[in-house]
Amino acid sequence: MYYEKYFSKLDEILREIQKTQSEAIEKCAEKMVETTLSRHRIYAVGCGHAGLLAKELFYRSGGLVTVNPIFAPGLELDVAPVTLTTDIERIEGYGATVIKRKNLQKGDFLLIHSVSGRNAVGVDMALEAVKRGVFVACLTNVKYSQSVSSRHSSGKRLFEVCSLVLDNCGDIGDAAVSFEGFAEKSGPTSTAAGAAILNAVVAEAVGIFLEKGVVPPVFMSANLDGGDEHNRKVLEEYGDLITYM
Repeated sequence: MYYEKYFSKLDEILREIQKTQSEAIEKCAEKMVETTLSRHRIYAVGCGHAGLLAKELFYRSGGLVTVNPIFAPGLELDVAPVTLTTDIERIEGYGATVIKRKNLQKGDFLLIHSVSGRNAVGVDMALEAVKRGVFVACLTNVKYSQSVSSRHSSGKRLFEVCSLVLDNCGDIGDAAVSFEGFAEKSGPTSTAAGAAILNAVVAEAVGIFLEKGVVPPVFMSANLDGGDEHNRKVLEEYGDLITYM
């Protein structure tokens, strides 16, 4: 069956991630812990479907309370026509403006998710954040990104302007399942693989907090008894690092 091809490919990709991305996952987790303990802020952003992983990271059970998503007009899938998102993420200067307006500061941490890494908004965000003394990491598909040209005037793609690169190890073009007699592929893997990578980073960060003798700032499911009280306390404790409340 066709879905079996998808699961087989996803399993292959997840194994490759475990094999090749361990060091980057550990470093990302360490940097997020360091950022929190120094009372600086963590941000996550992506355009279009890439933005789903910024949402995956914040305000969820088992997630870090200190992750702030960046949402900006035209970059989410809630605009009409939705093709505007494709146009807007190619506009040079907009990404830098978003970072300025969100007022990221020296010592903050920014994670940018872009599968191709070629569009102007992501590169602009990274360059502006670096200029401000922010540590910038990206989640991208390095093989895919290397196969395409940059749409930014610098000629740089996202993986070339970030201090830390997490590779989702997917196929060029993202979709991974081929069909006989049909030129196009289906079965994109970046969301599933990216979510696995980022939740692995969070789990690693929680472990590092504990090793340092710090109670990790983690959300408890609000649908468990005691969840509301736990979450209220942790939101209060880390309120100065939160921009989404």
